[in-house]
Amino acid sequence: MCGIVGYVGRKSLVPVIVEGLRRLEYRGYDSAGIAVGSADRATLEVRRASGKLGNLEEVLRARPLDGTFGIGHTRWATHGRPTEENAHPHRDCSGRIVVVHNGIVENYLELKKELTAQGHKFVTETDTEIIAHLIEQIQKEAEAAGAPVALEKAVRLAARRLTGAFALGVLSAAEPNKIIAARQGPPVVIGVGEDESFVASDVPGILHHTRNIYFLADGDMAVLRPEGVALTDFDGQPVNRAITRVQWDPIQAEKGGFKHFMLKEIWEQPRAIRETTMGRVSLDTGNVFLGEMEISDDELAHAESINIAACGTSWHAALTGKYMIERLARLPVDVDYASEYRYRDPIAGPNALGLLITQSGETADTLAAQREMKALGSKTVAICNVVGAMVAREAHGAIYTHAGPEIGVASTKAFTAQLTALFLLALKLGQLRGSLNVEQRLALIEALGHVPAIIEGVLKNCSGQCEQLSKEFSTARDFLYLGRGIHFPIALEGALKLKEISYIHAEGYPAGEMKHGPNALIDETLPVVVLATRDERDPASKLRYEKTLSNIQEVTARSGRVIAVATEGDKTIGTLVEHVIEIPSAIELLSPLIEIVPLQLLAYYIAVRRGCDVDQPRNLAKSVTVE
Repeated sequence: MCGIVGYVGRKSLVPVIVEGLRRLEYRGYDSAGIAVGSADRATLEVRRASGKLGNLEEVLRARPLDGTFGIGHTRWATHGRPTEENAHPHRDCSGRIVVVHNGIVENYLELKKELTAQGHKFVTETDTEIIAHLIEQIQKEAEAAGAPVALEKAVRLAARRLTGAFALGVLSAAEPNKIIAARQGPPVVIGVGEDESFVASDVPGILHHTRNIYFLADGDMAVLRPEGVALTDFDGQPVNRAITRVQWDPIQAEKGGFKHFMLKEIWEQPRAIRETTMGRVSLDTGNVFLGEMEISDDELAHAESINIAACGTSWHAALTGKYMIERLARLPVDVDYASEYRYRDPIAGPNALGLLITQSGETADTLAAQREMKALGSKTVAICNVVGAMVAREAHGAIYTHAGPEIGVASTKAFTAQLTALFLLALKLGQLRGSLNVEQRLALIEALGHVPAIIEGVLKNCSGQCEQLSKEFSTARDFLYLGRGIHFPIALEGALKLKEISYIHAEGYPAGEMKHGPNALIDETLPVVVLATRDERDPASKLRYEKTLSNIQEVTARSGRVIAVATEGDKTIGTLVEHVIEIPSAIELLSPLIEIVPLQLLAYYIAVRRGCDVDQPRNLAKSVTVE
């Protein structure tokens, strides 16, 4: 989850690295550090600080650095407390080799014991420090044998001894103007410029300087020099990776006048939905076009089931997608937490389609689930926001969401873009399986086309109300969120948003399950958010709505304080509850894209009122690249 940025070239070095770290601070903000070297010096200088990046900037103002090559790191702690001592970069005994690392070295205790016996002294609690000492030991032994090895070979040999997940950046004072990067699990991107090279954990860290990016695969290593980049595998064999021209506008990663990235990204959802839909539907034929597919239409049509694996917010999108796919394509869908999938002896095979949903495309648990599906014979499709990410490269097909960079740790626009992609997939499967005729598909596509404008209206009309509600409910200790059917995953997602950024305990439940235990929690202090929308054209929706009204009455009879998200013009709901947030009517399967918006806004304004760090909530990171 940590952020890495490295640079070698002609620009002023420290500003490039610090700016890149600031853009990657969503990946971790427990501590930060930087190491810098120069061709005219035989040393590497290191500065580190605990806490957020601003603390490191204070250190750099007091003790400035400059050079021609360097690397920085912002940390999400796994091994060792978030102290200055444990901050990266870490050094070997001589201080002439430094390492930054994202991931977990699972055999670090074994290696540490071995290196300690060889005379190495360790000064931190981290697993990363052993990597610097291991590289030092490899070079020391090679030199003693009369066959010195260059830094890149020493890193290759060290990488082959590590088990676990790691992305590495390595410098040596003895080999200036060179950075070594290696990947086994967590993401690594390499940027290519004119007489300069960059390495980072994610595209936003270097996008202001270059759009020409190599995405490293597992087992890849890169040697960066000002004049270019050489790619090999861990055996030293050259590998070919195509340069990807990233189309994101760097301004998309700026706040653009909003107080927080999260609020900006909430307001960007209409654009994200339009971008995800664009070019994928025909208003003439009702057909859906999904590119980036090695799976034939015939294979999709004859799939007997779909297994979806995802984590966090993406798992809530998967649950929503299950309703969409089963309703429109009449195809059974199972949804798993990616972290549990491979541990339950899953049933899959050539007739089952594997579907992975992930914003970053680098989530470790989701990648592991994908590999398990493939090992069982399933072809896989990835729904992903990052072009060229590992999950997409390993899949037989990809549906990119085109939401643009999402910086806030709590996902918003990526979620609605995932729901859009799932709806398109459901339409495609319905088209191929014959469960939807042309008229039905055209009606659904038209309805999807109206959603961005509807959300724009919700943002304008509901923001003030949600801010007002935050004044009343920001001191609550607990929240419940209720929904039925396709609205239940949105209740889960609304609860997750609140707990992530405000630190209020919140739970989502199927509304009908309240009587099986959670009713015991209801009293006059408990806010209960209920999704109570309806689609008058859909008999099942009307029945669900009536049952939800009964659940609301169960809550109010026990003095619970209900906030209902309801359809505009609903006169009944206002007589039953304390607060109503009205949203426009939509077809049942698309209402989740609209319903989630006021829940995101409510969570945001409550967190702001509580003084929480909205974009960087404690103990969380954006991209979870370790198990």
